[in-house]
Amino acid sequence: MKQTKYIFVTGGVLSSLGKGIAAASIGTLLKNSGLNVSILKADPYINVDPGTMSPFEHGEVFVTEDGAETDLDLGHYERFLDENLSQLNNFTTGKVYQTVIEKERRGDYLGKTIQVIPHIVNEIKDRIKNAALNKDVLIVEIGGTVGDIEGLPFLEAIRALRLELGNAINIHLTLVPFIQAAGELKTKPTQHSVGELRRIGISPDMIICRSEKALDRELKDKIATSCGVAKNCVIESVDATSIYQIPLNFLKQDILKPIATLLGLKNLKPDMTKWDSLVKRVIAPQNEVNIAFVGKYIDLKESYKSLTEAIIHAGAALDTKVNLKWLDSEKLENIDESLKDVSGVLVPGGFGSRGVDGKINAIKYARENKIPFLGICLGMQLALIEFARTVLKIEDANSSEFDENCKNPVIYLIDEFMDKSGKKQIRTKQTPLGGTMRLGSYECKIKSNSLLSKIFDGKKTVLQRHRHRYEANVKYKKDFEKHGLLVSGENNGLIEAVELEKHPFFLGVQFHPEFKSRLVDVDPVISSFIKASLNHEHS
Repeated sequence: MKQTKYIFVTGGVLSSLGKGIAAASIGTLLKNSGLNVSILKADPYINVDPGTMSPFEHGEVFVTEDGAETDLDLGHYERFLDENLSQLNNFTTGKVYQTVIEKERRGDYLGKTIQVIPHIVNEIKDRIKNAALNKDVLIVEIGGTVGDIEGLPFLEAIRALRLELGNAINIHLTLVPFIQAAGELKTKPTQHSVGELRRIGISPDMIICRSEKALDRELKDKIATSCGVAKNCVIESVDATSIYQIPLNFLKQDILKPIATLLGLKNLKPDMTKWDSLVKRVIAPQNEVNIAFVGKYIDLKESYKSLTEAIIHAGAALDTKVNLKWLDSEKLENIDESLKDVSGVLVPGGFGSRGVDGKINAIKYARENKIPFLGICLGMQLALIEFARTVLKIEDANSSEFDENCKNPVIYLIDEFMDKSGKKQIRTKQTPLGGTMRLGSYECKIKSNSLLSKIFDGKKTVLQRHRHRYEANVKYKKDFEKHGLLVSGENNGLIEAVELEKHPFFLGVQFHPEFKSRLVDVDPVISSFIKASLNHEHS
């Protein structure tokens, strides 16, 4: 069995400095050097997973191929590494305690007193080692900030693992703030953070300094001396125009040289040619297009992180800057005024009835004015409701998510299906499912000669990721198609995609294409929508 090398990444001073991007950037450089790399995120919060957390609380919930609801950093990992990750790559304090308590209830510990050390720490260590199987390098990001009480078991676990395994390094990401009044960058927060880390028993091998401004050689040497690391192990991470510049910025500072020395790796010469070319298109594209993004979480754009990143990927592939016009669907009153200057309308996923009317009005405007439209998950469902109300003249068409007693549920609960007599039938739940949700990767069978078929280059089936509770009611399929709304994607009778005939681009998909988009492997659904919008812009 191959001996895995470990890189443990911690953060200090304050949160949201970008540990995930730093970890993913290092992973990208190592992968493009020919190594088999994976990344794990260990989150200290007590929730079992982020699935029940509000987008306002925690941002986006990212879904893996195997249906795990994970931290949004896993989205960054997949997008940077161009690899599918799984439930092995993310765990929380809640998951760790849940597992330990279940083992205790089964008697696995033979009646011993269960304690944080060794039982909780050992469970953390076991999960890290499981994620490292058959990998050359595993990067482990510890969530939160050094000094947080909830993070102590995780830090104890990586301290013990390094002693146990030997082939590991610690990278600490910290803040070097610029004090405007003094006109200086200050290193003291970094020194204090490293001091706190040392008190726990961990000495960093490398320090990544987040800052607004570049650090000069004298300042880097001061940090190296005061924090006890080699001079070439102080790496700056200055604010960048795009997060996809970070791997290139690290490479320019020769970050792989000390990593290779410390871990005993050889020939780390990453080929970043394609990445560099795409980044240049992200920063200075030749074309430009305006897209309306009609959502209800727009005050916290982290809620749509995978989707906004997928749009950046598509823009890079098309050499186009995509200007998103963020529209709050709860405040969308004058639809003509709001959408007059856009060349595409995007309605993303979401839960609940809040802001639904604004989204439906935007969909109607795009349909009637032949503006390119893409509806994702709830966006597709609302497109069906709008079509049923306006074109089929079913005035009370609705979703049972918004009205449990609606007489014409165009959208209804995932485990409720109507037979021809109108009686509810319970469908056998398919794996993977979480509660009443359809989660993870499912097959979508594509209708030939459709827009969806063209988007996927004539493929008959594709695998796409899902996260939703409600389904489109197949009872209305014939009426939809009779009036020009084609069901172009299906899965065992479930509606996966719909598209409007005699429209430049009108597509709704039940799945989340953004979860599979990467900078070097662009999602075709989102890319085709941006291309159609660009064509509309120049028509």
